Formats: sequence, structure tokens, C-alpha cells
Amino acid sequence: MTPRIETLSEKKLVGMRLTMSFADYKIAELWRSFLPRRKEIINNLTDDLISLVVYKSDHFTDFSPTNQFERWAAVEVIDLENVPIGMESFVLPSGLYAVFNYKGLNTDPSIFQYILGTWLPNSNYILDNRPHFEVLGEKYKNNDPTSEEEIWIPIKTKL
Repeated sequence: MTPRIETLSEKKLVGMRLTMSFADYKIAELWRSFLPRRKEIINNLTDDLISLVVYKSDHFTDFSPTNQFERWAAVEVIDLENVPIGMESFVLPSGLYAVFNYKGLNTDPSIFQYILGTWLPNSNYILDNRPHFEVLGEKYKNNDPTSEEEIWIPIKTKL
């Protein structure tokens, strides 16, 4: 699986977040709280959902399933003027990304094992310390083997 390499412009997001770890994974709880309220966001750019993760800078170099990170359920918005009560804004910085078109179950970690364990070490890139995210568009079907999504991994050129 070969990604496309893309320079992302800054994006403004509105959504909800939870702190979790892989050992205490609360993603279902996060989406259960966000999805019923997503229509309260009135200035979204698309109908795509954004599943974003903010890792600490040493998350992967000193990896443990108990390392905590921040997971967001969000949508991209035109501006940050109308953030509903109980939601927050997030500015996703611009930067270089490897974008993988993934088809399969969202519960299958093998795609991330491939990206981080096979593709990345054999590429001309290293991980950059910016958010990782998935774009869940019209072909996304939660927990369905025919589901499609884009996986965006922050990268920078090896020195």
C-alpha cells in the first residue's frame, strides 16, 4: 500500500475530546457523546467526520499501551465563531502527511502496524510531532469490512 504525500493547509475543527490510552481505549464513548450533537455545528465545511489523535512527543519512542493521548471526534469548520456549548475548537497545523486510503474494519490495527512498522522505516520520511487523523467520509461504515477512510500520518523528510 503506497500513500500519497500531501501538504495539508491549516484546518479549523470543532468537536469533543477525551484522554485515553490503548489499554483504556474510550473511542466508542467519545463518538457516542459527539455524534448525537454534531448537527449543532452549523458552519462545517463538509459532512466528513475527523477522528484526530494528539500524541505526546515520546509516545512512539517510549511506547507503552498505557501511554495517554488525546482523541478528538470533530468536523472541519469555516471559522471558530460558533462553537456549541460542551464542545471545543482545535486548529490542526499545516504540514506534510502520508495519506493512506484504507478499506476494512476500523477495529483492525494491522494497517497502523504496517504504516509505522513497515512503510515508514522503508520510506524517505520519519514521523513528525503533529496530530494524526482519519477522514471518515461518505464511504465510511463503522465496523464494516467494506468501510473506506483516509489515514493521515504526519511526516517530515529524513535528514
